[in-house]
Amino acid sequence: MPPLDPEITWLKPGQIAERAGVAVSTLHYYESLGLIDSRRTAGNRREYRRDTLRIIAFIRTAQRLGMSLERIKEALDGLPDEGMPTKRDWARISREWYDDLSGRIEEMTALRDRFSDCIGCGCLSLVSCPYSNPDDVLGRDGAGPRRFP
Repeated sequence: MPPLDPEITWLKPGQIAERAGVAVSTLHYYESLGLIDSRRTAGNRREYRRDTLRIIAFIRTAQRLGMSLERIKEALDGLPDEGMPTKRDWARISREWYDDLSGRIEEMTALRDRFSDCIGCGCLSLVSCPYSNPDDVLGRDGAGPRRFP
């Protein structure tokens, strides 16, 4: 870890959690995964840099988009060790995720447009299923959803 600027503002876990809108246990979980870092005080208490709030906002937004914590960690690992990420850094992540997010948008649009007719499970329980899934062809592929991954 690079040397820390003595002018950096450090916040207690409760302060960070409240401002970020997460539980303190979430901070500890993110830290255990290597998504965020803390330091220990002389009294062995955790403190987080104020700029950790920006990282938590990124994590929460990415999760709402359906990104796994593993994928989020890969993106965070690509950020500079020193200093705040730049607009260029965030743009790079956006480019890397573009195809994946576009695919998710297409899947969700299809789900929205067909959800009332069939949820793609192959169960034949809806009236329209004999038309959407004649002879239960989707069921031959196994259990669970077939049309929407």
